[in-house]
Amino acid sequence: MPGAFQSVQLELQRAPKAWLVTGAAGFIGSHLVEALLRLDQRVIGLDNYSTGKAQNLEQVRQLVSPQQWNHFHSIQGDIRELPICQRACEHVDYVLHHAALGSVPASMNNPHLTHEVNVTGFLNILCAARDQRVSRVIYASSSAVYGDDPDLPKVEDRIGRPLSPYALSKLANELYADTFHRCFGVDAIGLRYFNVFGPRQDPNGPYAAVIPKWIEAMITNEPVFINGDGETSRDFCPVSNVVQANLLAALARPSLPDSTIQRFNVYNIALGQRTTLNELFGIIRDALRDKFPRLGQLNPQYRDFRPGDVRHSQADISRARKLLGYAPAQEVKAGLTAAIGEYWDRLPG
Repeated sequence: MPGAFQSVQLELQRAPKAWLVTGAAGFIGSHLVEALLRLDQRVIGLDNYSTGKAQNLEQVRQLVSPQQWNHFHSIQGDIRELPICQRACEHVDYVLHHAALGSVPASMNNPHLTHEVNVTGFLNILCAARDQRVSRVIYASSSAVYGDDPDLPKVEDRIGRPLSPYALSKLANELYADTFHRCFGVDAIGLRYFNVFGPRQDPNGPYAAVIPKWIEAMITNEPVFINGDGETSRDFCPVSNVVQANLLAALARPSLPDSTIQRFNVYNIALGQRTTLNELFGIIRDALRDKFPRLGQLNPQYRDFRPGDVRHSQADISRARKLLGYAPAQEVKAGLTAAIGEYWDRLPG
């Protein structure tokens, strides 16, 4: 639906809303906070800073006007505590839920903690949204839900068995959201993200993705590691497209009624394209070669496949296009340019 995102932005500027962003100091959460403040919204940010960083919100503060920043209120707290979730949801129109432990390896090492944060924490958010009469909850699901389903591209209604406790936790979120809608009327929409990347993604944290790790390694002349043979493929998605999807899912009013949007309550968010790790390595190396001619001779170092990872991933995004008006505006190369520029600016000296 051409222009759906632009229409949503104009609507929000005409009639500002109140938003809760959980995981506000994280990678995706801080981009959501920034986008909402730029649209003059009132934003509450909830984070316990276990993986989120105060510097992400400080960067947002520097990017918006002082008046816009005054519309932001931060709560330091944990979604595992129901009273905190209840307080954060007071007088809120929409919740964008992105507080989670997003690591497959960490979930293999500590499945109990992953369940506590990702499942119990989400249940608390749903209960608080129900009790505080929030209009709609948008929550981060994951392509990991597709598990061992071999078919490509991935279609929302066809999933396999989860391959990790993390994947299971995200599937549990979807089941809880559907049940709360049927039992309590809570309006909750899940967005299955496919390998989101962009500025402010931490290359050194325990949940770092491959793109920021590789960018920093190439800039600092460290080895670049690929798990497996490099022919593993992913549907890499710039974070700007995720921001668009969240606002559309919260507010878009396409020609179909809201009941139809809710009936199809999970949406793939990606580009609908496959890029192998070998191809990605070449794209990043070529983008940096002008600044670092030495990279022309750089080759990756291959090591064992990582337990719990799927071999290939690609999204069918037709449902999000049709029902939400989702139209990804940034491709992989443009997203990489933005990410590389941010990491370059972050280097000391």
